[in-house]
Amino acid sequence: MKNNHELSRYELEISGQIAYANYRLQANILNLDYVFAPEELRGTGAAGKLMEEIAQLAKKNNLKINPICGYAAVWLRKHKEYHDLVA
Repeated sequence: MKNNHELSRYELEISGQIAYANYRLQANILNLDYVFAPEELRGTGAAGKLMEEIAQLAKKNNLKINPICGYAAVWLRKHKEYHDLVA
């Protein structure tokens, strides 16, 4: 996963396609505004892999996640091991 600071998004390249999550960092809160996977990657688990890496990053850096995006909220709800990260 790459942090594209210029576009304020985390990017994960898979098979030449980029899944990404737009974010805003405020103090220790990582606001996830939008998670996107190109059509070619949908159904492959690409967005879930991206969320997994974002959650690991948040945990490592003592950040809380505010899942504004519906996909991010559902993903976090389904993964109990990351419930403590939800702001």
